[in-house]
Amino acid sequence: MPSEFALIDRYFKRPTRHTVLGVGDDGAIFRLSAGCELVVSTDMLVAGTHFLANTDPEDLGWKSLAVNVSDLAAMGARPKWALLAAALPAATEAWIEKFARGFFACADTFGIDVIGGDTTKGPRNFCVTILGELPTGTALLRSGAWPGDEIWVSGIPGRAAQGLAHLQGHVVLSEPALTDCLAALYRPQPRVTLGLALRGLATAAIDVSDGLLADLGHILDASAVAATLTLAVLPEPTFSDNCYLAGGDDYELLFTVPASHHEEVLTLAQTLALQITSLGRIEAGPAGQLTVLDTADQPVNFSRCGYDHFASR
Repeated sequence: MPSEFALIDRYFKRPTRHTVLGVGDDGAIFRLSAGCELVVSTDMLVAGTHFLANTDPEDLGWKSLAVNVSDLAAMGARPKWALLAAALPAATEAWIEKFARGFFACADTFGIDVIGGDTTKGPRNFCVTILGELPTGTALLRSGAWPGDEIWVSGIPGRAAQGLAHLQGHVVLSEPALTDCLAALYRPQPRVTLGLALRGLATAAIDVSDGLLADLGHILDASAVAATLTLAVLPEPTFSDNCYLAGGDDYELLFTVPASHHEEVLTLAQTLALQITSLGRIEAGPAGQLTVLDTADQPVNFSRCGYDHFASR
């Protein structure tokens, strides 16, 4: 049985791109680019909460890093460094090799150096800390939305939630929707390029991890504004309004832009070959107040707005 340190050397020690000293010492050393600020985020994936026990380890490796990359994309930052802390029930090399393959596939896709972390024995749990850069003063925050701004979302949220519902036996999907939804669940695609392009254009942004309504609520609270969404503009194909608006785990970007820049967003969508949909408008009103209108412009109530780890279920 290989030691902890042998496993790290074998599967997680790689050449680096942006780093003075990476994996192998008590700490990593890296330099920031001139005129840039450091952005740091961390996210945890826990077996039974964030992924099913039989999830393919290569997919899990990808997703463990991708969900963190998405946080930096939502702030308009370029991801550069990551640390991985992992708890594993056993040092099963075949499983670890596949997990590392997926993890580094994501790292290579987005140009990220893996510079350290920790391992321990325990229930399967992966915690990534990610660091990135952006030019000083250009970060996209949740707190900048303004009355009159349009609300936009990339891609088609709800696909991952629908894929999970299929796996749990709540719905039955047929092809090609099944493959598409499972890909969204297992291999989310962080919108880094979109996030970079939104610097100086978007007034606020967040990634859709807990559900579109819930995550929009964070923008409304932080910006002290209200909003109205219109179901009539939901893109096709939509699997259900509930999955689209309350399903999480998609890691699309939800953002606000002044209405005067509407055409600029449409041009950006064409340039990136990415569906971006205008869902509604920011309004003056009580902080966090959200109105959802159906296709007949009548208010709709949703009993569930998104995922909450500590809400009763």
